Amino acid sequence: MLEKTLAAPRLNSRRNLLVFLIPSLIGILLFMTPVSHQGDITIPVAVMAKSVQTVLADQLVAMVSGIITTTMLLTLVAWLFKPAILVKRPFLNSLFNVSPFWALVRILGGVFVLLTFFGIGPEALRSDATGGLVLHDLLPVLFSVFIFAGLLLPLLLDFGLLEFVGTMMTRIMRPVFRLPGRSAVDCFASWLGDGSVGILLTSKQYEGKFYTQREAAVIGTTFSAVSITFCLVVISQVKLAHMFVPFYLTVCLAGVVAAIIVPRLPPLCWKKDVYADGTPLCRKHEAIPHEHGILSYGFERALKKAESVTDFGAVAREGLKNALDMVFGVLPVVMAIGTCSLMLAEHTPLFTWLGAPFVPLLELLQLPEAEAASRTIMVGFADMFIPAILASSIESEMTRFVIAALSVTQLIYMSEVGALLLGSKIPVKMWELFLIFLMRTLITLPVIAGVAHLLF
Repeated sequence: MLEKTLAAPRLNSRRNLLVFLIPSLIGILLFMTPVSHQGDITIPVAVMAKSVQTVLADQLVAMVSGIITTTMLLTLVAWLFKPAILVKRPFLNSLFNVSPFWALVRILGGVFVLLTFFGIGPEALRSDATGGLVLHDLLPVLFSVFIFAGLLLPLLLDFGLLEFVGTMMTRIMRPVFRLPGRSAVDCFASWLGDGSVGILLTSKQYEGKFYTQREAAVIGTTFSAVSITFCLVVISQVKLAHMFVPFYLTVCLAGVVAAIIVPRLPPLCWKKDVYADGTPLCRKHEAIPHEHGILSYGFERALKKAESVTDFGAVAREGLKNALDMVFGVLPVVMAIGTCSLMLAEHTPLFTWLGAPFVPLLELLQLPEAEAASRTIMVGFADMFIPAILASSIESEMTRFVIAALSVTQLIYMSEVGALLLGSKIPVKMWELFLIFLMRTLITLPVIAGVAHLLF
């Protein structure tokens, strides 16, 4: 009996260690380990998503269209009739019984997807540069990423990795970026993989009361960065692929400068340091007890989190809910807002007008072809790739370099990241996203132009 009593804590400790290490290492492998795939540097989750796109290439658009249409219909049913089968089930109620504004956005997304899928209605809405681009090029990619990221995110969230990394990184993230150390994981997941993964991770952390309103808004608009792979696509589009290394270092430098400055300015500094349920920020868990070193305390917190995992089935169900929440909740929003933004960019002079005030700034920064460059600056709010497309016809290599780097560091574009943020639980509004986009533009443009003058 005495031997069993003495062995129990050791066995329990071994169990906690394995529960922490095995899922966390698998999560790191899947979400944060760079691998080479078909000549690109990416992460295994993205490879899995691309495999689905390849296998289901002919069915994905129809599947996405069916999902968005189903979301529209169930949202209408929940909104108008409030049937018990939806309202009395918490997950289904949160998924389909949304506010009138978001119900209208979903209806708009459903209408857009039907018109685009069947090729009816105005050409301006369903062309390959507007609704067709969102439906055929963007949504299948997001669908594939959401499925795997949603199902597998518990590997990062639920077994102690964030507690361990958070303790390690707090002394850097808190003083420099005014964020908890665990936010570094969001940054790495975005940087190596996909910004949408970072937004999904941030949203779930906010709902779980690990981030305050301010922290979630800052991380979602600052650290859900564009992946290395897409940066390569952008620099290749402006015919400067041979300069990828200095280009990416420039993006990182400008991104860090923006990450330090923008969160300290409105509207992000106006966000409250309260959690999703209204309780105030608590930083007790960030303080390291005097009897611990930073490593031992991080390890202890990770093991405590692992000890709390008693039902692996519940963890799997939570992953499934994550995936369904993103697929049904976000895809219609991306279709609606992304299509509207691209229609404004393609068929109105709005972004040309908005870009005109930048001509004097571009001339002050001594960039050639300032007027042509100005037309690309604000259009990045609609879609990040449009500036690179427009810049490809500019003769000056320096100007093309600046536009390509700026389009990446602006970060918020409504065809994906902006729509994802608005569709998530992260507390940001459309006007705030536009203001943050504008601030990031004004802050990063001089940094990028300065580096460009050194390079060219």
